[in-house]
Amino acid sequence: MHRPDAGPLSRRLGLLALASLLLAGGCAEEKKPAAPEPALALRAVTFDDLPGWNEDDPTAGLVAFQQSCHRWATQAPDKGVGGQGGFAGTVQDWAATCAEAARTAPTPEAARTFFASSLTPFAVTDRGNPDGLFTGYYEPLLHGARVPDGSHRYPLYRRPPDLVSVDLGQFDPELQGRRIGGRVEKGRLVPYPDRAAIDRGALAGRELELLWVDDPVDRFFLEIQGSGQVRLPDSSLVRVGYADQNGRPYRAIGKDLIEQGAVPREKMSMQAIRDWLKAHPDQAPAMMARNPSYVFFNELPNLAQASGPLGAQGVPLTPGRSLAVDRKFLPLGIPLWLDATAPYPDGDRPLRRLVVAQDTGGALRGPVRGDVFWGAGPVAEHLAGYMKSAGRLFVLLPRGLAPTS
Repeated sequence: MHRPDAGPLSRRLGLLALASLLLAGGCAEEKKPAAPEPALALRAVTFDDLPGWNEDDPTAGLVAFQQSCHRWATQAPDKGVGGQGGFAGTVQDWAATCAEAARTAPTPEAARTFFASSLTPFAVTDRGNPDGLFTGYYEPLLHGARVPDGSHRYPLYRRPPDLVSVDLGQFDPELQGRRIGGRVEKGRLVPYPDRAAIDRGALAGRELELLWVDDPVDRFFLEIQGSGQVRLPDSSLVRVGYADQNGRPYRAIGKDLIEQGAVPREKMSMQAIRDWLKAHPDQAPAMMARNPSYVFFNELPNLAQASGPLGAQGVPLTPGRSLAVDRKFLPLGIPLWLDATAPYPDGDRPLRRLVVAQDTGGALRGPVRGDVFWGAGPVAEHLAGYMKSAGRLFVLLPRGLAPTS
């Protein structure tokens, strides 16, 4: 689905250049030491070090990992799996592990034995710090139509053909997992229209409308989640997924609402943002426009019966088992062990389970950072809206694959 909230887009090079110019012209006493860039460091551990390892039923995690293996099977054996420094090796390095996964029965004991006998765990740290932040996302339900009418006036746009997406990792390994977007004018890549411009009609008249929905706030949150379902007037459901993003950086308007005193920091959640936007329809467009990022969608007719939408790896997401990560540090497809907390409606519960990195998102920055996909429905929405958990992460790598840190 490729979480837009992150669309993994960055103006890092331009911002660094601007910062350098500003610092060069300032006084020495005004200079402040820059915070160190996040950096992945792995530390070898044992399965006994994984909190809750023997309590989890990793069957769904096994099935999710098998889907990632199917995806790798379509790629060249020497293709790098990824991760900072290429620590996860190549597709060929995972071939034997994937073959063993395919032979493993989908039962709790068989799945646990497979992971423990075929892989080696490593604690994920940011320059030695193992503590990170974990949030959640879900698949919302909207109401829409294929043609506009009095109720359905807000378009979901297809990917514009003039949008150019650039994988910066192809130009600089330090920018692995980062991309920018724009359009070409007079031989130069320039920024694509932002949210405010698109809402004012920058894309109107180009036959890019995919569907029309009845609520601009619901559309805004669909973009943040990256995918969802739209119920049409005949009660049929259409699943839509992330197609691309306009290349503008994602801005979290929750921070703006806190700074303005509109929502207390301790009460901030997805639900709180939604409630404020719907309670202030006159101010909502300007507040949403503070986030210049805009997401484009496509229809996913082949996923009508799938458990979830497509993730950035190109496989259907598994509720509670697919994790969105920062691709600069962690590659898609690899199994991980998550140690965090989930805010269920009846109270917090430990969230210690086998997950698979199958998605990404622009709000995810750093190696110990993740977003759990919770699926669809009221409980999934609750978990996605309120989850903001401190936690730790462990990667599982094929035995014999020595990672570089």
